Amino acid sequence: MEKTERQRTEILQVLSRFSAPVSSGKVAQSLEAAGCHLSERAVRLYLHQMGIDGLVHGEGRRGHVITERGQAELKGARITDRVGYLSAKIDEMAFRMTFDLATRTGSVVVNAMLVDPQQLAACAEEIVRSFAKGYAMGNRLALLWPRETLGQLTVPAGRVALCTVCSITLNGVLLKHGIPTTSRFGGLLQLRGGQPTRFVELIHYDATTIDPLEVFVRGRMTAYRDAVRDGNGLIGASFRELPADSREVVLHISDHLSAVGLGGLLEVGQPGQAVFGLSVNAGRVGAAVVGGLNPVAVLTERDQRVECRALAGLLDFHRLIPADELPRALKSRPR
Repeated sequence: MEKTERQRTEILQVLSRFSAPVSSGKVAQSLEAAGCHLSERAVRLYLHQMGIDGLVHGEGRRGHVITERGQAELKGARITDRVGYLSAKIDEMAFRMTFDLATRTGSVVVNAMLVDPQQLAACAEEIVRSFAKGYAMGNRLALLWPRETLGQLTVPAGRVALCTVCSITLNGVLLKHGIPTTSRFGGLLQLRGGQPTRFVELIHYDATTIDPLEVFVRGRMTAYRDAVRDGNGLIGASFRELPADSREVVLHISDHLSAVGLGGLLEVGQPGQAVFGLSVNAGRVGAAVVGGLNPVAVLTERDQRVECRALAGLLDFHRLIPADELPRALKSRPR
């Protein structure tokens, strides 16, 4: 019985990642990639019973979608099994990205925010200002239109996906230079007079099933628009630890990342030195990195309906455009 419930939960988990119907074959492939070995026939049998239970809805040959009841079932199912999943996903995405700093080619990790394009257009100038202030990861973003895909996300009709560079891109670049990064916390960083002062809220990456900054943004706990307006507010940021001997190399790499529009390092401490109130372990240095999800707070703080997807997938660097081109890009929407 326990095995059956676990496999039902894993099928629901796969369906929850897609906004369109998913075939039993595709479900089986996704399960296989995650280390769960179920045949396509077994998946069909599960889906049949889950349809009877109201957890999924069949749409003929197109496949199945998860229902609201299925979402509720998934949310409460085996939550302890998912603790630590986020840290594993961070390491996986950092390893899989292929961006090469020297050639400026390859993929970077991005977040995605699904939003009504008219609502996004109304907030576009303010989002541009947030990038200009340095309160976003780098100065580049991307737009994905309906039916375009990113990872396991398909942009639905009537929505556009605003993609911002995820701060985990920094982990990936450092890893490719032989520098391991330990992501410890996501939190809210207080700004006064435009200067970061201290972390006021923290969630440990090893102790959550949801990206911490996604929690703060969705919960409207930020004061991001205030920070953009007058330099006094709360923005999303993360805290990392790095080998102490890597400090100078990290700063050098950070300068190069800023030059290509991917900068986001706010501070790197000295060995054993606290950073914005957070202590570090022996032999390490602390680093604070601006949150890639921050620009979406412009929308949530204006009570706009947004669906956040942190670590949504890998996107080719050349799909990114300068942030100040966002208003123009929205007007040139493909037909």
